[in-house]
Amino acid sequence: MSKKIHTAIGLMSGTSLDGIDAAMIRTDGLGRVERVGFYTAPYDPQTQAALRACLGLRTDPDGRVAAASRAMTQAHADVVAELRRRFPGPVDLIGFHGQTVFHDPANQFTWQIGDAAMLAAQTGIPVIYDFRSADMRAGGQGAPLIPLYHAALAQKLNKPVAILNLGGVANVTYIGADGVPLAFDTGPANALIDDWMRQKTGAGYDAGGKTAASGAVDKTILQAYLAHPYFVKAPPKSLDRDQWTTAPVQGLSVADGAATLTAFTVGAVARALDHLPQAPLAWYVTGGGRHNKTIMQGLRDAFNVTVSPVDDLGWDGDALEAEGFAYLAVRAAQGLSLSLPTTTGVTRPMTGGRRAEP
Repeated sequence: MSKKIHTAIGLMSGTSLDGIDAAMIRTDGLGRVERVGFYTAPYDPQTQAALRACLGLRTDPDGRVAAASRAMTQAHADVVAELRRRFPGPVDLIGFHGQTVFHDPANQFTWQIGDAAMLAAQTGIPVIYDFRSADMRAGGQGAPLIPLYHAALAQKLNKPVAILNLGGVANVTYIGADGVPLAFDTGPANALIDDWMRQKTGAGYDAGGKTAASGAVDKTILQAYLAHPYFVKAPPKSLDRDQWTTAPVQGLSVADGAATLTAFTVGAVARALDHLPQAPLAWYVTGGGRHNKTIMQGLRDAFNVTVSPVDDLGWDGDALEAEGFAYLAVRAAQGLSLSLPTTTGVTRPMTGGRRAEP
């Protein structure tokens, strides 16, 4: 029996805090996905600074989280309005990820701020939110959540195949011949490199990986980073953005620090091979890190197989995470699973999400 086709908007603001991605798709929440449109907008500097001041907080003693939550929700509502202006027509649901400020799966705690009721009221559309909590209550890591969307898109690809998301943190979705995704966070992606560039140059990131390419990797520091017990731990496993810091590279030049942190990202992804049932025939890369030529070349050298941006498949690597939350919103509305034992370690296939009506 076929499921109803929904038109849904997915909203994503990642740990890099650079802005909001909004994607509109039509989907049955199963194997049928039709992309409608995508729009992205940066946070204004005040909102970005307000959100950055919330990272790592578990409570809101001084009201800063509530204020940041209102500001970022308004920014999301504005992005929805612009997306709908560009791609008019009825919309059934919004999938609202919110902004992660703290993620601690070991203690079953995760916090994505954002006011779903305010967003529903402003847009006039039901909002599905709080995608992670049910999974964590059932023993899961609460992340990564997009693997089921990756699996839906990858139905016709040669397998085994890996979809690698390089956001603030990196996560991999491995899909074998059975089509069941295995997923986990591999380690840092852009977060440490971005932090380093911001600290040392004021730039938000290493454009194209040029700074890293001009530097030399400090192998001693790199080996110390990669000696962290996380990399030996079997999946499922997930990370907070701030698991590592730039402290070990502070004595290096800007270029050498960028090179070492970039090599750490590549090395962490390479260690993921230890936990995959088979070596993937190809790696397809999504997220902002796919624009970093130094990361991409490092991955090609590490794996010696195809390492390509997902855009080569006709996918939109900028829109994929936002599309994924639209897809998950439709699955949540239908009571379908959002996570599996092989993706988050949850005890059984688990639905989730809460709903705010306009």
